[in-house]
Amino acid sequence: MAHTITGWNKLHILNILRKGCPLDCACELTVFVCGAAVMIFELAGSRILAPYAGTSLRVWTNLIGVILASLSVGYWCGGKLADRRPYAQLLSLMIFLAAVCVGLTALLKDTLLSLLNVWVSGHGTLALCASLVLFAPANVFLGMVSPYAARLKIRDVGSSGSTVGRLYALSAIGSITGTFLAGFVLIPAFGIGKLLLLTSAVLGLVSLAAFGGRRPKTRVVMLFLLLAVGHFTRGDGLKEALLDIDTPYNRVWIYRDTDEETGRPILALATDPYGQESAMYLDGDDLVFDYMKYFRLAEQFSPRLKRALMIGGAAYSYPKDFLRRYPEASIDVVEIDPTLTEISRKYFNLQDNPRLAVFHEDGRTYFNRRRARYDAIIIDAFRDANCLPYQLTTVEAVRRMRNMLVEGGVALVNIIGSIEGVNGRFTRAECATYAKVFPRVMLFPVDDPKNARVVQNIILVALNSDREPRLESADVEMNRMLRHLWGNEVVADVPVLTDDRAPVEYYLAGAR
Repeated sequence: MAHTITGWNKLHILNILRKGCPLDCACELTVFVCGAAVMIFELAGSRILAPYAGTSLRVWTNLIGVILASLSVGYWCGGKLADRRPYAQLLSLMIFLAAVCVGLTALLKDTLLSLLNVWVSGHGTLALCASLVLFAPANVFLGMVSPYAARLKIRDVGSSGSTVGRLYALSAIGSITGTFLAGFVLIPAFGIGKLLLLTSAVLGLVSLAAFGGRRPKTRVVMLFLLLAVGHFTRGDGLKEALLDIDTPYNRVWIYRDTDEETGRPILALATDPYGQESAMYLDGDDLVFDYMKYFRLAEQFSPRLKRALMIGGAAYSYPKDFLRRYPEASIDVVEIDPTLTEISRKYFNLQDNPRLAVFHEDGRTYFNRRRARYDAIIIDAFRDANCLPYQLTTVEAVRRMRNMLVEGGVALVNIIGSIEGVNGRFTRAECATYAKVFPRVMLFPVDDPKNARVVQNIILVALNSDREPRLESADVEMNRMLRHLWGNEVVADVPVLTDDRAPVEYYLAGAR
């Protein structure tokens, strides 16, 4: 009996692969799965583009626009083809080709994006070109599915409306399911590469199980080889990465490197293949990045520094320095990504300390709901390579920040840009925004204090006091930083940033 059941199962599986499921069931299953695949692919697409092009409004606009355009092409082509050749096996081929395209995206994404990053200038243009190459082909095939499945299922013109409506409702339910699964479960659990391979495998199996197809064994072998190559291929340019994972907010690499300025070994954290978000020396405790030393200006302008707040923890380089430098002070750190805190504990020597409190939430929501008081507030948060989260840049956020500062307190903001020219628009807008709230605002260019047009780290310092600040110190290092004060006027040629209008990505489009 056991032998008979096993034989029946094998025969039944082969029969499904050759002939497919019953047509009505196959059509409904297909539009549901393909609807889910569209949204999983779109959300994965945003994570694929983020390390290379960022997550700005321009990037999202290009990604969504290309996906909608490719789906529209698929709807039109699928409808035309269904009227001419309404064959179930042809629909099976469409789904299989979509599976191949998704698998190729997993295989080629980093290589293609690395090449485009060299050939194409501008994050928006990069996002547009990458979306056309990586995401349009699969979405054209996925778009063809719903009208083609509707044509196959319609047997009576009198009930065609309800048939089409049911299929499109199932497709929408599939999209909703894919959205929530990808956002809350699949991306954090599998990462982008494995998720794309899984999506490709599911589409490939559905193409065979739902409608059957010619040479099913050949298709299975082709898909298996594609997924195997994709699984073992890396193209991110960080071949010796100690860690490469997708968190709910970032793709994160941890790798060993050598500091270009000092030649000393470092451990670096990156959220894109071409820069470093944070780093620490492997042979000492001093800060790797010079701009972080400028956060020590807080002690110059708020001498009774006892409690500080930092928005943006990353690898917790500055909070660790703060705890060592000020043994009587405490610091609260707001880091939106809890995985970065776990990584910092494992790789970057972050240890529990009664003077350190960590809050995992958005910096703006922290401002909105907390009533704590601080001597210094430091903002070092970026949504991508050089773009601050817009909700932290507006006059409404700055007012809440000032309400959390004690009299004589100080706010420090790390900005990447220039002071003059097109690449200085955000710097000037942010300066005007803080000047509307704080009695005194100063700029400290980190690399070149005399060049107003070079793109560099600029530390904005806002004082919660109208007293004249001290601009000299007995400390040699502090004096070096104080001499970087920008002494010329900052032109007020851009409006104050507000929650209603804060075109941060537009201002920073060319500041790379």
